[in-house]
Amino acid sequence: MVAVTELVYAAQQQLALDLYQPVGTPQGLIIDLHGGGWFRGDKRKDADWATALTDQGFVVVVPNYRLVPVGYYPAPLQDLALLMQWLHNSQWQDLPLGAVGSSAGGNLSVELAVQYGIPAVSLSGILDIDAWLAQHTQVVAAEGDTSQFNQLASEQINQTGANDQFYKWFIMNYFNQRTDQLTAATPVHRVTPQTGPLYLANSLAEFVPVSGVQAFATAAVEAQVPVETAFLSGSRHGKGYLADVLPATMAFLKHYVH
Repeated sequence: MVAVTELVYAAQQQLALDLYQPVGTPQGLIIDLHGGGWFRGDKRKDADWATALTDQGFVVVVPNYRLVPVGYYPAPLQDLALLMQWLHNSQWQDLPLGAVGSSAGGNLSVELAVQYGIPAVSLSGILDIDAWLAQHTQVVAAEGDTSQFNQLASEQINQTGANDQFYKWFIMNYFNQRTDQLTAATPVHRVTPQTGPLYLANSLAEFVPVSGVQAFATAAVEAQVPVETAFLSGSRHGKGYLADVLPATMAFLKHYVH
């Protein structure tokens, strides 16, 4: 494996990516999107997932994208469009594409499936936005996250169960407290037959509600889009259960990214 860090893909936005290249001819290219609630996180935290994917024969790019307060919605989606342009003009332009991500990165990977029709893996993706907020108007948003996000490796983070106040806080933080964009930003409303195949996972007792995966899987089935779901016991979030779903996600990517 060869890793090249800090490749600039959007100079004006000062955004870079890390690229991991396997030995031999690659099967495809995977876009790996880090989590962090759209307000924290960094591409370096996904070096483990990127390495595992590269070991299976994929080229992997792990981009940074603008975070709050520099980039409120839809800035990360605009950054992904710039990334897709960069890939189209790169030496990897002919490789089939796929996407993976966890938490906020899971939301973005699903957005790539919806917008570009590529296969996507989402672990605890933030998929239930407008409907959840409408059902939880009495929840008082609060930043109280006790996960030690910045101190721990992503796979060691356990947010210890439901935390509606924090969930509402970082979603509304992403929208800069605006409510007029919530439906447009909820990808389930934009599922079509052209949406890429999906692998959606969630823990049953974590702080991201399972309703997002349930609604998205229903929409995918109605649109005749292949979808696989995994509901895991406990409260682990995102990459906290990556080891459990890694074989299934690899099989999914090898099947659809070719």
